[in-house]
Amino acid sequence: MSDNSRINNNLSAGISIESWYQYYKNTFSAEEYGFTTQALPSPDILTDWLTVTPTEVATMIKQLKPGKVPGPDALPPEIFKKNVVVPVLANQKNHHDWPHVVSQDIIRHVYSLESIIFVVVGQVKGKTLLPLPTGSERDKYIDFDNEKSIDLVDKSIVHAIESAVIEWSYQIQKVLKRESSEPLLEGQDPSPKVELEFWKSRCEDLQCIYSQLKTKTVLAMVELLDRVQSTYFPAFSSMFRDVETALDEAQDINLHLKPLQRPLEEIENVEFNEVKPLLNQMLHVVCFIWATSKYYSTPARVIVLLQEICSLLILQARNYLNPEDLLKGETEESLGKVQNTFDIFNYFKQTIEKRRKNLSIYFQPGQEVKPWDFPPIMVFARLDNFLERLHLVNDLLVTVLDIEKLEKLEFSGIKGKVLSQQVLNMYEEFQEVYKVFSDRTYDCLDVANMEFEEDVYGFKEKVEDMDRRLGGIFGQAFDDAASVEHAFKLIDIFGSLLERPLIAADASAKYHLLITIFDRDLDDAKWIYLEHIQEEAELGYPPVHRNMPLVAGGIRWAQELRDRIQIPFSNFTNHTHLSLDSAEGKIMIQKYEDLMQLLEKYQEKLYKEWLQTVSAKSQDNLTQPLIRRDPESKLIAVNFDPQLVSVLREVNYLGVDQIGRIPEVAADIFSSKETFRQLVANLELMVTWYNKILCTVLEVEYPLIQGQLEVIDVQLRDAEETLNWKTEGLRDRISPVIDTVWDLEQRIQKTKDNIEEIQTIMKSWILPVFERKDGKRESLLSLDDRHERLDKHYRLITDSGRKIHLLIKENLRLFQADPVSDVWKAYLEHVDEMVLDGFFNAIECSLKYLLENTDSKAGLAPLFKVQLDLLIPDMVFRPSLDAGAGDGFYDIIEGLVNDVFRISSLVPRVADISSFPHYQDDMEEMSDLAEMRHTLMERIQKMISFCCDYRSSFDHYSYLYVDDRKEFMRHFLLYSHVLTADEIEAHAEDGVPENPPTLQQFKEQIDSYEKIYEEVSHLEPVSIFGCWMKVDAQPFKASLLGIIKKWSFMFKQHLIDHVTHSLADLEKFVEIAERGLDKEVEKGDYEGLLEIMGHLMAVKERQTSTNEMFEPLKQTIELLKIYEQELPGEVYKQLEELPEKWNNVKKLAITVKQHVAPLQANEVTVLRKKCAVFDVEQHKFRERFHKEAPFRFDASDPYQMLDTSHTELKQMETTMASIYESADLFEVNVPEYKQLKQCRKEVCILKELWDTISIVNSSMNDWETTKWKHINIEKMELECKKFAKDVRNLDKEMRSWDAFCGLDNRVKNILTSLRAVSELQNPAIRERHWNQLMQATGVHFTMDADTVLADLLRLNLHNFEDEVRSIVDKAVKEMSMEKVVKELKTTWASMEFQYEPHPRTNVPLLKSDEELIETLEDNQVQLQNMMTSKYIAFFLEEVSFWQRKLSTADSVISIWFEVQRTWSHLESIFIGSEDIRSQLPEDSKRFEGIDVDFKELAYDAEKTPNVVEATNKPGLYEQLEDIQNRLSLCEKALAEYLDTKRLAFPRFYFISSSDLLDILSNGTNPQLVQRHLAKLFDNMAKMKFQMDSDQQPTKLSLGMYSKEEEYVSFSEPCDCSGQVESWLNRVLDHMRATVRHEMTEAVMAYEEKAREQWLFDYPAQVALTSTQIWWTTEVGIAFARLEEGYENAMKEYYKKQVTQLNTLITMLIGQLSKGDRQKIMTICTIDVHARDVVAKMIAQKVDNAQVFLWLSQLRHRWADEEKHCYANICDAQFLYSYEYLGNTPRLVITPLTDRCVPKRLHKDVYLRVVREEVNI
Repeated sequence: MSDNSRINNNLSAGISIESWYQYYKNTFSAEEYGFTTQALPSPDILTDWLTVTPTEVATMIKQLKPGKVPGPDALPPEIFKKNVVVPVLANQKNHHDWPHVVSQDIIRHVYSLESIIFVVVGQVKGKTLLPLPTGSERDKYIDFDNEKSIDLVDKSIVHAIESAVIEWSYQIQKVLKRESSEPLLEGQDPSPKVELEFWKSRCEDLQCIYSQLKTKTVLAMVELLDRVQSTYFPAFSSMFRDVETALDEAQDINLHLKPLQRPLEEIENVEFNEVKPLLNQMLHVVCFIWATSKYYSTPARVIVLLQEICSLLILQARNYLNPEDLLKGETEESLGKVQNTFDIFNYFKQTIEKRRKNLSIYFQPGQEVKPWDFPPIMVFARLDNFLERLHLVNDLLVTVLDIEKLEKLEFSGIKGKVLSQQVLNMYEEFQEVYKVFSDRTYDCLDVANMEFEEDVYGFKEKVEDMDRRLGGIFGQAFDDAASVEHAFKLIDIFGSLLERPLIAADASAKYHLLITIFDRDLDDAKWIYLEHIQEEAELGYPPVHRNMPLVAGGIRWAQELRDRIQIPFSNFTNHTHLSLDSAEGKIMIQKYEDLMQLLEKYQEKLYKEWLQTVSAKSQDNLTQPLIRRDPESKLIAVNFDPQLVSVLREVNYLGVDQIGRIPEVAADIFSSKETFRQLVANLELMVTWYNKILCTVLEVEYPLIQGQLEVIDVQLRDAEETLNWKTEGLRDRISPVIDTVWDLEQRIQKTKDNIEEIQTIMKSWILPVFERKDGKRESLLSLDDRHERLDKHYRLITDSGRKIHLLIKENLRLFQADPVSDVWKAYLEHVDEMVLDGFFNAIECSLKYLLENTDSKAGLAPLFKVQLDLLIPDMVFRPSLDAGAGDGFYDIIEGLVNDVFRISSLVPRVADISSFPHYQDDMEEMSDLAEMRHTLMERIQKMISFCCDYRSSFDHYSYLYVDDRKEFMRHFLLYSHVLTADEIEAHAEDGVPENPPTLQQFKEQIDSYEKIYEEVSHLEPVSIFGCWMKVDAQPFKASLLGIIKKWSFMFKQHLIDHVTHSLADLEKFVEIAERGLDKEVEKGDYEGLLEIMGHLMAVKERQTSTNEMFEPLKQTIELLKIYEQELPGEVYKQLEELPEKWNNVKKLAITVKQHVAPLQANEVTVLRKKCAVFDVEQHKFRERFHKEAPFRFDASDPYQMLDTSHTELKQMETTMASIYESADLFEVNVPEYKQLKQCRKEVCILKELWDTISIVNSSMNDWETTKWKHINIEKMELECKKFAKDVRNLDKEMRSWDAFCGLDNRVKNILTSLRAVSELQNPAIRERHWNQLMQATGVHFTMDADTVLADLLRLNLHNFEDEVRSIVDKAVKEMSMEKVVKELKTTWASMEFQYEPHPRTNVPLLKSDEELIETLEDNQVQLQNMMTSKYIAFFLEEVSFWQRKLSTADSVISIWFEVQRTWSHLESIFIGSEDIRSQLPEDSKRFEGIDVDFKELAYDAEKTPNVVEATNKPGLYEQLEDIQNRLSLCEKALAEYLDTKRLAFPRFYFISSSDLLDILSNGTNPQLVQRHLAKLFDNMAKMKFQMDSDQQPTKLSLGMYSKEEEYVSFSEPCDCSGQVESWLNRVLDHMRATVRHEMTEAVMAYEEKAREQWLFDYPAQVALTSTQIWWTTEVGIAFARLEEGYENAMKEYYKKQVTQLNTLITMLIGQLSKGDRQKIMTICTIDVHARDVVAKMIAQKVDNAQVFLWLSQLRHRWADEEKHCYANICDAQFLYSYEYLGNTPRLVITPLTDRCVPKRLHKDVYLRVVREEVNI
């Protein structure tokens, strides 16, 4: 078979490219056929791309990262295709001599692969890409105008184009057939976003197709098909038209659907319960699309959209309802959500239906209206199914809510407990039944889930069984009801349960029994009535309730009995299912009416009997005197007869509607009840005050008020004898005495309060001055903050002392006593004794605290702590316990006690009964305190002894830190122990023989210290003595342990160093010795011989010690191992090798020594001759040196002398060293040559001495040439001191030499002279001072610029140091005075007054200048100080002149400012106010004269601006003083006038005199007075006035504005004309009347509309107070319902409160004005507190209104009869003041403030009520 045939067969058989690739490589050779193998890809790549299907290619591409495809090179598919597959396989050069069929097949596969990849890539991108046919690029070479060219076109190209058209048609048809309804048809539930996305992507895809069809290449292809008359040309044209049409449709729909995107997003982004407002907007857009879109206005399209909207809403609803928790959460909440969902869906359907009916509004006029004529079921099918399931859930939740009431169902009566338990069991059973839903995991809202419906049907069957049982229980409970009320209560308890059919059937059979029960109740009521009548006949008066008057009480009893039968009777009419038409019902009604008539007649009888007697008794009692006095006790009482009180009570209780039938006398009395009440109340208060004074005044206080009491008794005599209750003008006649008694009682009470406050103040002293730290019982006494604590306590005492003296001064004023009288002095002595007791208690407290805490038997924690520390060489306590330490422990405690006693010195004596200015001396003399002090200090002293004994117990360790370790070690190494004094004395002459320690002795030393360390480490670090003293020895212990360690380590370290150094030295020595001994020495080689002899000598010297060192070293190492002291590894190596090396060196030394013995003997003889000659030479040099060396101070050229001596000495020392060296080597003894060594020493110190002399001389010579003005004395003095120090430090041996003495004298003289020169350099030195210096020294000289230091030194100033210092001091003082005088002249020459014009008159007023005043004061102080100086003589006259000038200026300026301030204040009043001028004519005239005089002075002063000149004018001060006196008279008259205005309108007391004057001056113009309203009223900022015809404000006020801009109209217009105090009183009355009127209307209208609407109708204050009133009322209603048996009444009211609060909070979140927001926030604050109070009452199970928890609340109450608001708390009641408060915020009411209010009220109520009553 040929190759071509084999390849064809393989390809047709489906053999892969990889197989073909291998075959090709084996069959065709590159060399033979010229094939480019490098361009051929690997078979893996070809296999990946040529053997996969398009689907697999697409899958592969999606799984890859963007731009990556499988294959070895991981290239993107298009790049791989273009750059690899196609170029290689389609390249004809690579097909050279290939079989034709293979070439064509490969090309076909390549282009097929290219098309597949192109299409798949487009699908991945979401677009339809149309692959071009193979060879389409050749179309551009076709000449369409040439028919022949067309005929020559390759048919394969046409065929490829036609094939492409077919493929394109498939692709395009697939796109055109897609519909947005496909997800719905497939059973999915798409949202509207799917619809929008579909049309968007469809539009883009069609646009892409259209663009491809319009490319030049495609158009050329189409033209080619047209020219060749291909049958596919019409198909292509049809396909192109379809694409255009579809594109138009998609673009239109996409454009119209875009507005729908935003409403849909808003719906998706909000909670479902908030979606309702958005539905209308969304459906509006849908309708608009229907009306405007060309292609979307078909039912098919809009139905799909509406279905998808339904799906979206269902999805939102499911998320909102949360099916997983719908049946598991709170039933009421779940039911609310379900019903809310129903509401939204119904609204959605209604909105769609509404839009369906009103579609015409979306079409243009004349446009055909296309209705929604499709049935709604097509849209709502799925929604209706969902709602049907939701109805099932709703019914289930309603049933659950009904049955859940069983949990709180409780029955009374005999069977109540049993029945309640049965109901509870049923509830628990129900919970188990209902539990099936909470245990299920299915979705209850899934309409496809039938399991839920089955569970619901089973649940309903079990609930019906429960309903039957509940009906039976109702019947039993009804039979057990004790009365009609209980029966009706039972009906109310069951409530909605009775509406369930099965229960209602059982209940209806019991209703007729209610008539029978009520009939029995009527018989009981009749019997009660008869019993009452019988008891009244026996007693003679009707029995009534406690605290009720007889008549009104009897009538009230009858009314209560009527209510008892009337209320149950009304229940029959309120229940529609009860019928009274039966015979039993009619009998019952008749009984009821008869009993009501009896009770009415009884009430009329009581009333008539009372009418017959009331008038006569009342007239007699009204003529009684007002007051009666007890003759024995002298106490008084109000004489108001109880019968009159009874009349008032009867009339009050009988009610307003019976006033017309009340007797005239009783009516008159009752009409005056307020007068009588106030009068009696005032008298009762006066009586209480008077009696309180008599009963509570102290014996020492009575003489102080005796005269005032006698005056009051005189005033009371009329009330005891002549005045009665009918007297006219009674109030005016008794008011003065009431005021007098009240004033005296208030003053007496205030004095007692002051005394009580003094005692309270002194009680605050009774606390320890010093306590344990942080107050903890286990802490020590806090001494770290001693001074801060003491300062704080002292400040408390000092401030308290000032307060006590102020209170005593106030008592002096209150008693109106004479401060020098004996009775006042007695009172002061009384108070002084109290203060003395207070200090005694305070000091006793502190001392007791210290004694209790220092009692060893108390068993308390330590109070004090001392530390034992080691300060070498002593053991010390911190603080010190040693006597006389100054800051020791004893001194500290004594200081604490003194500090405690010192508090009594901080308060001056109250009474002058002692010579002591304070109380400390009295305190120290008190035996009790002195004994406590002595006891405490005795304990301290004993404790110090204990602690010192404790310290002494450690003395045996003192040698460890006292002894010198280095010295000890030195002795130990020399003698193996420390030498004693006896040993030193015994060997004083010849020295103590050395005895180095053995290793055992080292071990003993180390062991001894280790033992001591162990002993010390076991010492207790802390010891407690006497339970109260803590001694901390830890610092001492730590220091001692460290010292012991140092001792021990010292011996160990010595052993370590000994081992390492010994071995190292030996090793080094061996190396050097071996190297030196190995050298050869010849005869005549002296140097070589010397070196050999040196090494031999060294070996000899070390031989003995080295031979014996190895074994001890090993023992030492073993010893160190015992103490865990490790040595380096090198040491062990050395120890092993060195013994052998050492033996070798010894052997070598013996051999060498024998070899050099003859040479050694010759050298010894020569050496001895040299020694004799050198000894003679050194004696000669010594004599010559003493003669020629520079030992004198005046020696010339000393350094040359020293150099010569040094050179000779150096040569001789060299010779001596050579002799010594040779002698050592050859073992010859030589002299020491001491004379030569002494010369060397003297040369050295001479050199040092002359160096110093040279430095000193050169420095001083340089200084002496310095000019006088440039001398730096400080620098020279420092240098001199340094020279003196250097001289002192020179060798003592030279101090007898003349050179040294001369140097020392020169340095001392120059130092003294420099100090004098320094003084003379002072700039204060003047010519007169130089003259004084010349007189003192006796030398005359001239000071000029050329004077140098040498000139001054020649004066021998060091001999006149004191005289120089005295002259300079005087010069300095005089210069400072001169400077001050110059500054004064400069300052006051330029100091001028600043003026400012008076605002009204432009008079130049002196401007306050702080700098001027401060400068004036400072300069006066400076002048005063100068006058006291002893150096004033030279400047006395000038200083006196300035002192007079500035003193006058100070006086004039002070009085000027006072006069100017007073004139400025009074000018606008007496000159600018006509009202004041008319009221005070004489003072106005006086002020006119003042005005003229002051203006004249002011204008005159302005002409002289300089301060000194202006103020030192003759007579100026006297003129100003006269004006000041006259201004004082005007001020006094003005103050008296203003007091009359304040009495007319007391609120004027709240403002300053300047504000009051402004008001009075503008009193006739309310507009100008308005700016002061905020100071006169709580929150009235301004008023609104009526406008006249010219739109100008009149004086008729219509309303008021608060500071928060809240406006409130007056109930009636207020006239603001007349005197300002009169119309302001009218404004006050109108303000109160308006607030009261608004509150009346608000309270009445509270229930007429919703609370959140009602509160906007009234001002903030009214709304808030009315809310509080209704809170009190509603809580009272809840209590009443609780008493009636409604056990959940309070809880229901609590829920109502929470609902109201939530409503307010919702309003706050919304849009509100600033005022409304503040109003609601304030009401919220009060509502939160009200809610908390109710919650607390619920928690504490409060069941009636008399419980303190409720009574302690501030309760606002509205009295309908009086139209007044009252505030009640506990047993106190206050009338609301109706002061307008505006719209201000309220603080949060916390539990703390809740507790504070009643306590504060108990203290304040009494005086407040008293003052209000007295001011009436």
